[in-house]
Amino acid sequence: MARRSKSSHRWMQRHLHDEYVQRAQREGYRSRAAYKLLEIQEKDRILRSGQVVVDLGAAPGGWSQVAAQLVGKRGEVFALDILEMAPLAGVTFLQGDFREEAVLGRLMDLLAGRAVDLVISDMAPNISGVAAVDQPRAMYLCELALDFAAEVLRPGGILVTKVFQGEGFDDYLRAVRAAFDRVAARKPRASRPRSRELYLVASGFKSG
Repeated sequence: MARRSKSSHRWMQRHLHDEYVQRAQREGYRSRAAYKLLEIQEKDRILRSGQVVVDLGAAPGGWSQVAAQLVGKRGEVFALDILEMAPLAGVTFLQGDFREEAVLGRLMDLLAGRAVDLVISDMAPNISGVAAVDQPRAMYLCELALDFAAEVLRPGGILVTKVFQGEGFDDYLRAVRAAFDRVAARKPRASRPRSRELYLVASGFKSG
């Protein structure tokens, strides 16, 4: 117990002194993750005024904040997470587990047949620390995000999804490349250096 407390204390100290945590507090973003999406936006210009966007794994809302600002009043942002998320202007939020068919059905009802321009997914499983358990869980969420994107994206649409390097990554990358014209891997500066996370930016969805 004492060891865990020391580890938690060290993590909290790093977190509080983190450049992006401090920036988020100053600039009014709900999480440091906002800067990951802002950096991807700077490179890839994925968000534009008037778009319909779906944000998977949205809580506490950093990515939804960025998306809502950039799509503006003519756009729409739909956000989903298993955790609660405080309301955000311009964002329709649904709480539920994306792995459940009933929750996916409710999200589809909210979309009401809209053609989606962009799906963004920062989903990750609860980490156990056991790679043989965590990696398959993470890749399963990635596969669900890809399946969902294939169902709702307009032709030419974009998927941005967090992935973790490890078992299953190469097969997943092949599947994404088969479904989109262009795929780029990004490691934003706001990603913690020791993290195995990458973001795939897949554009030019090939419908049908």
